Amino acid sequence: MTKEKQIIECENRLLKAMISGDIKILDELLHDSLIFNIPTGQTITKEMDIENYRSGIITVYDILATDQTIKIIENIATVAVTFHLKTKYADQIIDGKFRYLRVWKLFDTSWKIIAGSGIQI
Repeated sequence: MTKEKQIIECENRLLKAMISGDIKILDELLHDSLIFNIPTGQTITKEMDIENYRSGIITVYDILATDQTIKIIENIATVAVTFHLKTKYADQIIDGKFRYLRVWKLFDTSWKIIAGSGIQI
């Protein structure tokens, strides 16, 4: 399987894990040293992100990916993607379009997200 197909598979696993709140898969896909800028401007870590799912602070109802661009340089992949996202964060319903950038790195045989950011468009 090509690296690009591996990333597409990882992206699909990530979206399914976000919708189902699958902590195990999120733990597998997020690197321990992850930093991610969420649309509010806050920088979060892997631990913070997983705790949001575990505690129920975030619930993803629907997510549809479009306009995905993948670029690979050796063992690093960048993914730019547009999402229509419907979620609840704390007590606030969020329903809109967002543009995300994720950076994946290949560790031995596993791709993990090491950084990323998201903005509302």
